[in-house]
Amino acid sequence: MVGNGSNRPVTRRGISTQRLIWIVLAALAISACIAFRFYRGANSAQAITPIFKKTDGDAKTLDAANSKPPTSDSTKPLVVAIVNGESIARDELARETLRQFGKEVLEGLTNKYLIEEQCKKQKITVTQQEIDGEIDHMARKFALTKDQWMKLLQKERNVNPAMYGQDVVWPTLALRKLAAAKLTVTREELGKGFESQFGEAIKARLIVTKSLKKAQAIRKEALAKPDEFGLLAKKFSEDVNSASANGMIQPIRRHLGDPKLEEAAFSLKPGEISQVVPVGNLYALLKCEGRLPPIEADHAEVDPLLIDAIRDRKLAAANDMLRQFQEDAKRDEAVVNVYNDPKKSQQMPGVAAMIYQRKVTIRELAEACIDRHGNEVLEGILNRRLLEQALRKRNMKVSRTDIDAEVARAALSMGKTKPSGEPDVDAWLDTVAKEQKTPIDLYIQNAVWPSVALKKLIGSVVKVTDEDLKRGYEANYGPRVRCRAIIMSNQRKAQEVWEKARDNPSVKNFGDLAEQFSVENNNRQLRGEVPPIQRWGGQPILEKEAFVLKPGEISGVIQVGENFVILLCEGYTKPMNIKFSEVKQVIYDDLLEKKERIAMARQFELIKDGAQLDNYLAGIVQTPKKPDKPGGDDLDKELNEPEEARAPGRTHAQK
Repeated sequence: MVGNGSNRPVTRRGISTQRLIWIVLAALAISACIAFRFYRGANSAQAITPIFKKTDGDAKTLDAANSKPPTSDSTKPLVVAIVNGESIARDELARETLRQFGKEVLEGLTNKYLIEEQCKKQKITVTQQEIDGEIDHMARKFALTKDQWMKLLQKERNVNPAMYGQDVVWPTLALRKLAAAKLTVTREELGKGFESQFGEAIKARLIVTKSLKKAQAIRKEALAKPDEFGLLAKKFSEDVNSASANGMIQPIRRHLGDPKLEEAAFSLKPGEISQVVPVGNLYALLKCEGRLPPIEADHAEVDPLLIDAIRDRKLAAANDMLRQFQEDAKRDEAVVNVYNDPKKSQQMPGVAAMIYQRKVTIRELAEACIDRHGNEVLEGILNRRLLEQALRKRNMKVSRTDIDAEVARAALSMGKTKPSGEPDVDAWLDTVAKEQKTPIDLYIQNAVWPSVALKKLIGSVVKVTDEDLKRGYEANYGPRVRCRAIIMSNQRKAQEVWEKARDNPSVKNFGDLAEQFSVENNNRQLRGEVPPIQRWGGQPILEKEAFVLKPGEISGVIQVGENFVILLCEGYTKPMNIKFSEVKQVIYDDLLEKKERIAMARQFELIKDGAQLDNYLAGIVQTPKKPDKPGGDDLDKELNEPEEARAPGRTHAQK
C-alpha cells in the first residue's frame, strides 16, 4: 500500500492505554528484530552424528566428544514424555529439532557469539542485572508483572521464557551498547516522533495506478464527480487493500510515509482532490475526507516511550554492524560451519561449528534447538505417536501408495494438473518447496502422513446425503440477501443504535451509523457494506433473520457469538442460472472433503482425550477423559445429520 500504514486508534482527548501499548509494541518489534534472528529457526534437514549413546543397561549418557552447553544444567531428563506408556527419549526430540531447525539455530548462535566477541574486544559487558532490569522495564510499560509479560511473549511470539533473556534481551542490550554513539535522540527527532503519534491527521481515500496518463484521466473524472471518488478507487485503483475499502486508508500522519504524499494530504481541505503525486514508480491521487485534530498527550508520560521507540528504530542500523562482524569473521576465517558441510562433519565428529576458536558442539546445538523449538516439535512427535498407536490397535498401516495418492489428491485440489487433467505431483511439490518454503520430507511427515492416517481411522463414516447436496446447491447458487450491517460488542449500545436506525431507515443514515458505531474497522470504512448473505453459510441465526427481511427493512438486534448485529436489507440477488445436474459432482466433492476434515478433527480429539500423556518438557500431565463426544456409531450419526451441510463453503466453481 502506498498510503500511510498507521492503524493506531485516535481519540479526541488524552492518550489511551491502547496507544501506549502500540508505541511500546512498535519499539519492541524494532529492537527485537535482530535478536529474534538469533532466536527463531527455520526448516532444515540435516544428517547428524549420535548425540547420546547407550552405556550399562538402558541408561544413556552424553558422548564424550560433546561438551556441556554453558547455560545448561549438567543433567537433562533422558525421557521428555510418555504417551500411553511409550517413552519419547530426549535423543529423539534432539534429532527432530536438529533436523527441522538446526541450520538456522546455528546461524543464530553464530551471530550471538560474533556479538560476544566484539563485546570482549571493546570491553563491553551486559550483566544479568541489566537483563532483568530491561525485562522489568518492558513489563512495566504494559502495566504487567514480569511473569505476565513473559507469558504474553510466549503466547504471542512463541518465545521460550527460559531463553528470552539470553537470546533476545542480551543481544539487544549488547548491540545497543556497541552502537551507543549512533543512538542519540535529538530534540528535532523527538518533536517529529510526537507529531507522528499525536499531531493532526488526514482522513483520506486513495487511488493508485502505474500509469501517469491513467491517473490524470481518473483525476479528471473525479473532479467532475467528487462524490464518486470511492467508486473510482474500487474500479481503477491498483492498490488492492484500499480499493476493496472504496479507497479508504488509515489516517495519514506526518513523518511516517512518503513525504510527497504527506505534503499533498496536508495541503487539502475536506472534499478536495490532490494533484497526481508520483510515489516511486506509481502515481497516487488523494481525496481529503476530513482532518483529525491533534491528540492531547502529556509529554512527561509519552516522551520516554517515544525516545525508546526512536532509539530502537535507530538500532535497526545494527543490521549493518552485524553484517560487518560477519564479513570480518569471514575475512579472518574465524567461523567454520561444520554442521552444513558433510566432509568437515566427518573430519570433526560431534562439532557443529568453530567460532573464533570457540567450539560449538552438536550437543550444544541440539540443546539450543530444544530450548527454542522443543515444545512445538515434541507436540508433533506426540501427535504422530498417538496416531501410530491408534493404527496399530486396528491393524492398519500407512503405505507409500497411500502417501502418493494423498499427494496426488492435494495437487489436484490445488489446481496443479497436467494437460491431460491428471495431477501434476512434481509441480505441486515444487510449490511446497519453493513458495511455501517447506522441505518435502517435512511436508510428507507433518501434513500428508497424518491426513492419510486419520482418513484410515475414520473409514467410511462420512456420507453426503441428498439433503446435504440440496443445501450445498442453494448455498452456492441460490439467492442471497444484500445487506448492510452494524456490528457492536455491547448489547445496550446496540439497542440504542437500533433505535436510531429504526427512526430513519435510509441507507445513508444506516451507513452513517455503521461508520460511527461499528466496532470492526473494515465495516466502518465500508459504511456497513457486507458480502451478500447466503443460506446454509454456517450462521443459522443471522441467515434466518436476513432471509425474512424485505428491501428497506431493518432486523432486530441479532447476537452472533460475542457481537451484536443489526441488518438493513437492500434487496436480493438473483439465483445463478446453473442446473443442479451440472454442478452436483462439484458440490458432492466439496462437501465430502469438508465432512472428512470435520470427522478427522473429531477423531483426533477422541484419540487425544483418551490418552495418558506425561509431557515433562512442558510440565503437563493428562489423564484419559471420559468420552463426552460421539464415537463409533454415534460419530457416524452426528457427522451425517443434515445440519453438517450448514457451512458447505464455496465450490471450486465459485472460488
